[in-house]
Amino acid sequence: LDGLKERGVHATFFLMGKNIEGEEDIVKRMSEEGHLIGNHSYEHIQLTKAGAKAVCEAVEHTQEQIEAITGKRPEYIRPPYGDWNEELAEKMDLTPVFWSVDSLDWKYQNTPKITSRVLKDVEDGDIILMHDIFPTSVESALEIVDTLQEQGYTFVTADELIID
Repeated sequence: LDGLKERGVHATFFLMGKNIEGEEDIVKRMSEEGHLIGNHSYEHIQLTKAGAKAVCEAVEHTQEQIEAITGKRPEYIRPPYGDWNEELAEKMDLTPVFWSVDSLDWKYQNTPKITSRVLKDVEDGDIILMHDIFPTSVESALEIVDTLQEQGYTFVTADELIID
């Protein structure tokens, strides 16, 4: 968050409910600093295989957690693994947000490799998938921001990109 603030960049964070407890101050800061907060379900499971009722309950629990902290109910969901179907779309009043560039940061956990992978593939209008749980991903994200800003790119939150 400090690095994004220094660069004047707002990002979209999709939060898993099970990771929110004990991190309320960070979630509140994300919201206060203008980042978009979306739902990433309660746990990182394949939503289409878990049963619609259980998934809806887990997503709703995460919705309530985020809303209690930020005062805003998320409108967007990033389904774990991009696993989504019509049944879930009909049952949930959330817009799914997928990605067009996968950094594979979870796999590489190597800052130069992640940075290189994203920079070779990224184009205007892309959504870059990254995870903030690894220091290498955070370092890479800031390097990517610096490089792309130097090239004239502007960063927006997912809702701004989808609206445009």
